[in-house]
Amino acid sequence: MKSTIGKYVKLKQDNFRYGLDKAKRMKVCYLFLLPYAVLFFAFYILPILTSIYYSFTYYNILEPPKFIGLQNYINLILQDQVFLTAVKNTFVIAVITGPIGYILSFLFAWFINELPRWLRTIAVVVFYAPSIAANAFVIFSYIFRGDVYGYLNSFLMQFGFIDSPVLWLTDPKTIMPVLIVVILWMSMGTGFLSFVAGLQGVDKKMYEAGYVDGIRNRWQELYYITLPSMKPMLLFGAVMSITQAFNVCDVPRALAGYPSTDYAARTIVTHLFDYGFSRFEMGYASAIATVLFLVMILCNKAIQSMLRKVGT
Repeated sequence: MKSTIGKYVKLKQDNFRYGLDKAKRMKVCYLFLLPYAVLFFAFYILPILTSIYYSFTYYNILEPPKFIGLQNYINLILQDQVFLTAVKNTFVIAVITGPIGYILSFLFAWFINELPRWLRTIAVVVFYAPSIAANAFVIFSYIFRGDVYGYLNSFLMQFGFIDSPVLWLTDPKTIMPVLIVVILWMSMGTGFLSFVAGLQGVDKKMYEAGYVDGIRNRWQELYYITLPSMKPMLLFGAVMSITQAFNVCDVPRALAGYPSTDYAARTIVTHLFDYGFSRFEMGYASAIATVLFLVMILCNKAIQSMLRKVGT
């Protein structure tokens, strides 16, 4: 037993010395990485750590932060009914738009990959454009306008489907379906581009070898060759899809109002925005951000563990 432990300790020491020697040999490479590491720490790691710290304080910007322990989290879970509504709405949006947007992004990228190069370039721009246009979703405020001048109401009334205008963006029953449609329309973002790049990077010789080994149709080709060959892109797309699904804020605020009717379009980020930038309760807003951060990490880990089994 002691000899086994001794061998294990010696192996760990040897690995540590090897890693240290390798780092010394590659110190110039680390110097090149240093500017990015400093920026990453300053604009990503440090804000996260600061937010976690402020989540345990009462901080209203005007006064120094006062440590209050877990009080913000207790109020958030046990007393803030609007937050619970925001959690429900956020999970509804994430569960529907996340997987559907992810699958649609991959399917459209797969179909586009079969087009000629010039047509493929145009199709990528067309599908990606809504996600980079700052206020592209505002056009839906005209489509779903709640009077006879709204495009959808006008169309439905003209053909006799409805007798009076539907208040699409103010009726709690219709707000969420409309938002889901708009968010799905804007879901062709960075993940979509990674899928296009991943499909372009698959070695064509693998398909030839696959057909020699017994693959007989495109679905088998997709499952046994394409998906395993682009696992990094699938994981990256999953992370981006989850991040976008949980960070929904601008679309509900612009279309459904701020606040929305009966908080029907309230999301976690909208709730955070309310307390952080309208009420300036930064301690409470930091607690909301910390909860959202932990939920996103757990969801990312779960999705990544599922995707690692693809093609195995």
